[in-house]
Amino acid sequence: MDNTGYSPEEPMAAIATALAPAALGIIRVSGKKSIELVANVFSRPKALLNASGNTIVYGWIFDPSSTKNQPIDEVLINVFREPKSFTGEDMVEINCHGGPAVVKEIYNLLLQNGFRPANPGEFTFRAFINGKADLTKAEAVYEIIEAKTDVSVGRAAGRLAGNLFQLISEIKKKLVNVLASIEAEIEYPEDEETIADAFDDFQLRQVQQELKELCNSWSNEKLYQDGAKIVLCGKTNAGKSSLFNTLLKEERAIVSDIHGTTRDWIESWVSFGGIPARLFDTAGLRETEDTIEQSGVCRTMDLTQEADLILYVVDATLGLTQEDKNFLQDFSCPKSVAENISKKTPIVLVFNKCDLSKNVASEIQKELETLCFSIEQIVELSAKTGKGTAKLNQIIYNQLISSTKKEREIPGLGSARQKQAAQAALESVEHGIKAAKEGYPLDAVVQDIEDALDCLGEITGVVTPEDILDTVFSKFCLGK
Repeated sequence: MDNTGYSPEEPMAAIATALAPAALGIIRVSGKKSIELVANVFSRPKALLNASGNTIVYGWIFDPSSTKNQPIDEVLINVFREPKSFTGEDMVEINCHGGPAVVKEIYNLLLQNGFRPANPGEFTFRAFINGKADLTKAEAVYEIIEAKTDVSVGRAAGRLAGNLFQLISEIKKKLVNVLASIEAEIEYPEDEETIADAFDDFQLRQVQQELKELCNSWSNEKLYQDGAKIVLCGKTNAGKSSLFNTLLKEERAIVSDIHGTTRDWIESWVSFGGIPARLFDTAGLRETEDTIEQSGVCRTMDLTQEADLILYVVDATLGLTQEDKNFLQDFSCPKSVAENISKKTPIVLVFNKCDLSKNVASEIQKELETLCFSIEQIVELSAKTGKGTAKLNQIIYNQLISSTKKEREIPGLGSARQKQAAQAALESVEHGIKAAKEGYPLDAVVQDIEDALDCLGEITGVVTPEDILDTVFSKFCLGK
């Protein structure tokens, strides 16, 4: 955001709701004299001008330039007085009927009467510069807007409530205490008692551990924000589309006994224990002369290369074919691979149609034990009856969460920007610990701690280079 191209107090307006037929539409305005400017196009100007903050005024919006004073719409106006508003400025929210035409007409009328269009994220930006929200809370607003599951919303809401800001503040206090002790030793070196207790190495190492945990939290938060990519694959007619529909709890994919029915992948968002995931139903893997189906098979293979988790579906009535073994051989982790070596994409082997088979799945599991590759999880189910899908959902959740750090009660970082700043703070603290241990002058340790404080300040917005503000607020939609 170019925050030098306009006055922060300049009256601005934006449509805050989607331009689609709806019961209500909302136009937000903020800035100096914004209430007075709205009063110029309102049927009850005195009532609006005299309204207290956090009150609602009823009336009509009309065009004052019209000779007939033609009313545009019947509205309710929410009045917010500075500093007790979202932006810290005088604000008005016009609640009108939700037809796109009337919403745009009121918005254009405001632009003709003293307002300018708001930039994306400018309402939240003004809340930040007016001290109504720190940068972690501002970013949490964007997280909530983009959240894909209720769990994602809850995690972002914690940051909006200030839990991350509070944690950062506590870490900064510890760093300031260490800094004060060191500077006391530098200032009064002749005081032996001060020298003995000046440098609190224990507290600095405590900060180091807290910053490590904070940095590790980003892998969890990123999973809940961005989601995972899960690919259903397997031979034709194994029941992938049926399982896709069952996991989505809706009929999205065409289901047929005819081989090659699915010729291209389709996808949909689904939640596994609150973790959002893009679930892909793909073309069945088989040799075919059909060029269109061949293209679908190639796309399936490309998707599996990018997947976070593969659900390989096997028809339990037919057993494990050589084609199945070849695929699993290529994508699974060899049994000889040590645990500390990076594994391939995890695979969950799904035996479908178990309602039609008799102990075939257990026989296949015995066969797998003789092969040279390992499968993370094996599950038996029937996509037709739904039996076993609850277990599969739990297995998927466990597999996704296993790639991150364990769940913790402490607040987590909400963006890659925050992770980068926290990592830089951690590196500065670790460098300070090393410098003190190796006997470097305490001035060097002081510099490292000050650098760490600056990095933490970037997370909350105490230190705010212009390019950081541009990165944060330019992603927002209009009206926020």
